[in-house]
Amino acid sequence: MIHMPLENPRHRIAVLADQCVQCGLCLPVCPTYALDGNEAESPRGRIAIAAALARGQVSVTAALREPLDHCLGCLNCQRVCPAGVQYEELLVETRGLLGPAPERPRLLLEAVKRPGLNQWLQRLGRWTAASLWLNHLLPGKKYAPWRTALAVLRGSSGQAPTIAKAPEVPDKPMQPHPGPPLTSRGGSVSVAIFPGCAASVQDADAERAAEVLLAAAGYRVVHMPAFCCGALDLHDGATHHAEAAAVRVRKAWADAHADHLVSVTPGCLSTLRRALPDVRVDDPYHLLSERADALQFRPLPARVALHVPCTQANVARSDAALLQLLQRIPQLELKRLPAPPYCCGAAGSHVLQFPERATQLREGVLSHVDTLDVQGLLSSNIGCRLHLAAGLDQRGSALPTLHPLTLLAQQWIPS
Repeated sequence: MIHMPLENPRHRIAVLADQCVQCGLCLPVCPTYALDGNEAESPRGRIAIAAALARGQVSVTAALREPLDHCLGCLNCQRVCPAGVQYEELLVETRGLLGPAPERPRLLLEAVKRPGLNQWLQRLGRWTAASLWLNHLLPGKKYAPWRTALAVLRGSSGQAPTIAKAPEVPDKPMQPHPGPPLTSRGGSVSVAIFPGCAASVQDADAERAAEVLLAAAGYRVVHMPAFCCGALDLHDGATHHAEAAAVRVRKAWADAHADHLVSVTPGCLSTLRRALPDVRVDDPYHLLSERADALQFRPLPARVALHVPCTQANVARSDAALLQLLQRIPQLELKRLPAPPYCCGAAGSHVLQFPERATQLREGVLSHVDTLDVQGLLSSNIGCRLHLAAGLDQRGSALPTLHPLTLLAQQWIPS
């Protein structure tokens, strides 16, 4: 969990960096080190750069800050660190010291962070088939983020797909259940759902699924308004914008009058926990697994690949709870994709700032999917799911990508 520093940021960064004992156990789990084989692109190298910047031993140059900008913030290193280095806090504070990268696609990110504008632009893009012709008007490196956004739009249908049955089993393809009314079923524990920005548009089906499943498990469900939690700004070094978002989060939480806060995208969790340090902030899987006996599911004779996003494994730490829930679907066969150092490369705004690197990282994940005979791909994080779907689309694959909550709701049996 990230806390606001009470002392000088440079001193705080130096103190955090001094926790590192330079053992190198982080290297085997770092996706960017695996990609580049460069010490500067490892957690250990980035900690050394941050310490030198904080102590004024080096001046800021484009080449020096590049490894810090390349970091995915996956936190694989923090999870395996024997010295307990608070790497996320160090990374966030160092980026705050540097400020946003000059090449950060601000206009594009502003569109992503505004759900209403995001939704309007996507509808316009689909209506005009922009992904088929606009690329030709956006040549060169300058417009690479926009071409990437168009590729994501092309790979996303805007509707939740269904996963077909395994071919050897005679059964009908699954269809979504309408679910119960979106109100409380008398549960004494109330759960507020934070829709977020991109997730509120692209994962609206997953948010409805969370609401249906939580209500079925006996929780009282309430909604917070849709807006950006500040994660994109926080991890890009735009500290003032991130703090403004945190103020808005605290106001919305106070108005919700709930016991717990959940988000269907684990990429928001760390920032929400930072804004609300005394609140239980989680994804829905832990809460659902605590009342799993209240949920029954229809059989689904299919084989699916499960991608566990880095934030789900290292921040939410809910992968075991997710597996427990999915395994309650009879006849569903899960193929979990390999763990670190594999990362899909989405990582918030990373996919837009460094599309070529993100594509390289994605290929490592999709190459594993290629080895599996599956009927669908599950991923809990909106950025990861859209990034993977765009990669599949570019390969000419029709493999559906789905949020696990959507699949659970589609197979849920109303009582």
